Amino acid sequence: MPRFHDLTVTAIDKTIRDAVVVTLRPPEGADFAFRPGQYLTFRRDFDGQEIRRTYSICAGADDGLLQVGIKRVEGGAFSTFANEGLRVGDRLAAMPPMGQFIVATDPGAAHRYLAFAGGSGITPILSILRTVLAREPKSRVTLIYANRGLGSIMFREEIEDLKNLHMGRLRVIHVLEHDAQEIELFTGRLTEEKCAELFARWVDVAGIDLALVCGPEPMMQSVSAALATAGVEPSRIRIERFTSAAQSGRLARPVPSQAAAAREGETRLSVTLDGATRTIEVPAGMTVLEAALAADIDVPFACRAGVCSTCRCKVTEGEVEMAANHALEDYEVAQGYRLSCQSFPLTARVAVDYDQ
Repeated sequence: MPRFHDLTVTAIDKTIRDAVVVTLRPPEGADFAFRPGQYLTFRRDFDGQEIRRTYSICAGADDGLLQVGIKRVEGGAFSTFANEGLRVGDRLAAMPPMGQFIVATDPGAAHRYLAFAGGSGITPILSILRTVLAREPKSRVTLIYANRGLGSIMFREEIEDLKNLHMGRLRVIHVLEHDAQEIELFTGRLTEEKCAELFARWVDVAGIDLALVCGPEPMMQSVSAALATAGVEPSRIRIERFTSAAQSGRLARPVPSQAAAAREGETRLSVTLDGATRTIEVPAGMTVLEAALAADIDVPFACRAGVCSTCRCKVTEGEVEMAANHALEDYEVAQGYRLSCQSFPLTARVAVDYDQ
């Protein structure tokens, strides 16, 4: 099971006024090989409180670098520190790469990719684009990148360099909310209606093999709806969420259903981690993650909101109920995987495995 390692900061580069690219060096012996689209989970203490945050890797798989893009969020302790207080030579505690927002490349393929990014949602998509363009010489990519204005476009120069390096294979459409452009369609928010117009006039959506979507929740909902209306099957759409629309107004902890809340007595929960299994008692109304942490079992977690999938585990005995799921695909749920931060036991015995 992934554990935290101290990574050394070797470079910090500004990409826009309020965003940095942080280059990291893992310690000797730590495996930080990544698949394009994956993320790192960081932790740091702020005034005695541990904060965990996930940031996507933005480097390509063949770049020989481990880099993440961190955009400052108003009031965000970790992102503000990374943008204002982090220095070369500092160490950051991080887990090895995780995440399922990935693409398996095939050197002989001639795929057509359609990528939608909004703001800092470009970070995992940029990693995928860099890798696909390098490893699949016959494939082509269209990137639709939504931002507030020219000054807020992360990796603008890097994207232009990719276009020049892979002439004719990468097409980029910038959609800017506030800055007027020559083509009126490219100005304003990336709504479902705007996507439909783009599909009708600029993008052959029927010919794509895979759509990639990452950005603010409203944008992703609009893009997903437009793709569905255009006839793109769910199996050809991959979405990466950093936050969910419900998070801003959610309670401090998930709410179980009446069935989970009404279950009487404790659950005997077996937790397998790093090859060892411990059995603990779980009071009614407590999640699997809360119970494991209360028993000092160092299971992985980050957002606690059902968004990042860091706490993913497999239920091997009994049943649990997920209060929310913004990270696992349907096939993962069918195979028995659950988000432990959202999982309430429904049976007297439950076993979960973090090693699978």
